[in-house]
Amino acid sequence: MARPKADLPPAAAILALADGEGRLALRVTPGARVETIVIEDGRALVKVRTKPEDGKANAAVLDLLATALGIAPSRLQLLRGATGRDKLVQIVAP
Repeated sequence: MARPKADLPPAAAILALADGEGRLALRVTPGARVETIVIEDGRALVKVRTKPEDGKANAAVLDLLATALGIAPSRLQLLRGATGRDKLVQIVAP
């Protein structure tokens, strides 16, 4: 059975949450049943299926966020929260 596509908000809505320097606050739920991004209380709530093992969930979060924004994953940099659920991601200019 095929997995459903991720439910993603418009890129403009996600970018509106970023500060003037392109930093975006995230709250992550690894090991979720579905992959999605929801905007709530001024930050993005990201759910990924990947378990938090050896940084795989962080990579999945960056990939999903890049897909939602329509940019390459290499343009996203994890600044803070490598081992926690609250993360700070920098959107790097091309």
